[in-house]
Amino acid sequence: MTDIDRPHIVRAKDVRIDSDYAAWLSEIKHRYHSAQIKAAVKVNTEKLFFNWSLGRDLVIRKAEDKWGDGVVEQLSLDLQGAFPNDKGFSSRNLWNMKQWYMFFSSNSAITKLHQLGAEIQQLHNHLITKPHQLGAEFSSDFPSVLGLVPWRHQINIISKCKSLDEAIFYLKESILGGWSRQTLDNSIKANLYKTHGNAISNFSHHLPETQSRMAQEITKDNYDFGFITVPVDYKEEQLEAALEQNITRFLLELGTGFSFVGRQKELIVGRHTRKIDMLFYHIRLKAYVVVELKVRPFDPEFAGKLNYYVNAVDELLKGPDDNPTIGLLICSDKDETEVRWAFKGIQTPMGVASYDNVQVTTASDLLPSAEELQARVRMMEEELNKSRK
Repeated sequence: MTDIDRPHIVRAKDVRIDSDYAAWLSEIKHRYHSAQIKAAVKVNTEKLFFNWSLGRDLVIRKAEDKWGDGVVEQLSLDLQGAFPNDKGFSSRNLWNMKQWYMFFSSNSAITKLHQLGAEIQQLHNHLITKPHQLGAEFSSDFPSVLGLVPWRHQINIISKCKSLDEAIFYLKESILGGWSRQTLDNSIKANLYKTHGNAISNFSHHLPETQSRMAQEITKDNYDFGFITVPVDYKEEQLEAALEQNITRFLLELGTGFSFVGRQKELIVGRHTRKIDMLFYHIRLKAYVVVELKVRPFDPEFAGKLNYYVNAVDELLKGPDDNPTIGLLICSDKDETEVRWAFKGIQTPMGVASYDNVQVTTASDLLPSAEELQARVRMMEEELNKSRK
């Protein structure tokens, strides 16, 4: 039970507290919580709309042509003089407003932003502020979904993204994942846009459209395991153990929304015990994700085993409100034709990806250095001398 749902313990005189009152109180609390969120989002949206409209002015009015190349610097000085307590009127920030407006104001950008807004609206009905609710002069030109992303995030996005689609991808992930600016920067540096959603899969054939698109988005073509170290001739269980020991890094590499359920998760099927390499639950997808790890290239037989585990989770763990379980096989390498052929006839949703950059440790790395050996010899000699006395 959350704080919102928990009845207040204070009691007034001459009042009867029953289940109907408790339900009504809970409803009021939820309404107020929703109003708080709407208010915070609206404040951010209003501020961003102002930035949009000022950037629009600089473009539409052709300010530099009309008043000279120094007009932005002059406008900055005038606005800072009028609003000395506001730090948002530096000349650099005014240039950012102009760049931001130019980046997102084309017809194709507006269309894609409205599509993103509709998608976010379906997932979080309380977040989007309708354009007419802004009540501003140019509100119809402003895609209100932009109001869900902080200003500094947006500047990072437009300054570092090479295309509109890439920028919209990071806007969406920032909204749905509640990304901090540091997380956003790290994701852009890791080029998440290029690797995100590119696993070879059959999701489109076996999931409804919305779930299929989301399942594809949460998988990658290749996973970077550069944060783990294993022996040079490592086995699958050693790879699993290293990933479990670094589960926080692994969850970051998997992406937003993954929750770790367990490693070598036991399933009792008939009289047999079966163990899944790693099991996750994806919060946005509302589905279990079975992850099987292979330290060698893809083999068609892997698909059959993964298919079995996905079906087992659907039968034994999946709840009535969960979406169909998906399987993800991560192996050292893969051939797309082999994967596609192996998927034929399989009815469960699954994808195949690869991994790289695992750090390996050779036997010589595990041996003590000459200095360590000498120290051990001295210690043994000292212990021997003590025993003789």
